[in-house]
Amino acid sequence: MKPLGPIPSGYGVIDGQLAIAGRKATDLVAEAGSTPLFVYSRQHLERRVAELRAAMPERLALHYAVKANPFVPVLQAMAGLVDGFDIASGGELGIVQSAGIDPARISFAGPGKRVDELEAAIVAGATINLESEGESVRALEVGSRLGIAPRLAIRVNPDFDLKGSGMKMGGGAKQFGVDAERVPAMARQVIASGAEWRGFHIFAGSQALDAAAIIETQAQTLHLAARLADESGAALPHCNLGGGFGIPYFPGDAPVDLAAIGSALGEAFAVLPDSLRDTAFCIELGRYLVGESGVYLTRIVDRKLSHGEVFLIVDGGLHHQLAASGNFGTVVRRNYPVAIASRFDAPTEEAASVVGCLCTPLDRLADKAGFPRADVGDLVAVFCAGAYGASASPAQFLGHGPAAEILV
Repeated sequence: MKPLGPIPSGYGVIDGQLAIAGRKATDLVAEAGSTPLFVYSRQHLERRVAELRAAMPERLALHYAVKANPFVPVLQAMAGLVDGFDIASGGELGIVQSAGIDPARISFAGPGKRVDELEAAIVAGATINLESEGESVRALEVGSRLGIAPRLAIRVNPDFDLKGSGMKMGGGAKQFGVDAERVPAMARQVIASGAEWRGFHIFAGSQALDAAAIIETQAQTLHLAARLADESGAALPHCNLGGGFGIPYFPGDAPVDLAAIGSALGEAFAVLPDSLRDTAFCIELGRYLVGESGVYLTRIVDRKLSHGEVFLIVDGGLHHQLAASGNFGTVVRRNYPVAIASRFDAPTEEAASVVGCLCTPLDRLADKAGFPRADVGDLVAVFCAGAYGASASPAQFLGHGPAAEILV
């Protein structure tokens, strides 16, 4: 049998079933009316943010990266928990606005922003994190045409990356941000233009579980921000330190040491140079805030035996959970945390593969893992489904369509 990833804490058992926010999986499916179904727990969101607030320095603001999960009820729940929202498209700008969130709390990063997206962001009053000199010119031209001073920051491509991160966003040649050595001249031009200067956005990587690596990166980020502020010749109003906090997905993964990161950042804040003395700082987290709050529930529609191996065929699959299938940037496929939700407290009886309903061998949610015996009608739960699930998967592939989503 192949091991499964660790199931996050905070889930219970009622009548032998998986319980999410104190409700049985079968009851949640009945309420939604069908499977497949994403269930997001408000309790998990609140607990995670509270843990972060307690561990991090009081000075540090908390931003939510909308790309992790743009489900409107989740955004509305986060509105009362976090300080800001980071978006990556004009579409996300519209979604956040539809959730009733003040655009002044929004910052917009991402390469290749179209002119209409820049215009929408400037009209709304969102901060634009400029990714290039060309984007700066376009944003200023839009602002001039509209008669609005745009709120502009510069996304910096640092000369370092986040060691051990699952996805490196800085260091070397990157489509993200402006190379650090070119930032001071660009900052001076933005400030001279009359735009509202909003500072720097420095994001080096994501999905790191090594606290020491995150601490080192944050220290390097503070040093770089101070140097660039000095060379720009202007006070730095705001600095987004990026994120990078990972969650355990796979066998052997352990939670990141939040206390160690918060303690080190507090010590760094206590000895900031004069150029950063009055700077407002934030971190930008997506997966860490919402990933463990979500469970993907899918129903077994067939059980079959092939060459001695058991296959549990479900009505969902990679079109909703691309990452769990191993097809979202994973080099070596490993099993996510997966369980039989309707037999959550039953002992392991057999090795089985959970496969989806798509006509491709890539559609595999668990590979030869240990489960209780399950049959047609049983529910399968895929955990860590709160981030990069519904919106990051090819829901229209083979015409099966999207899964339902609920917040409880």
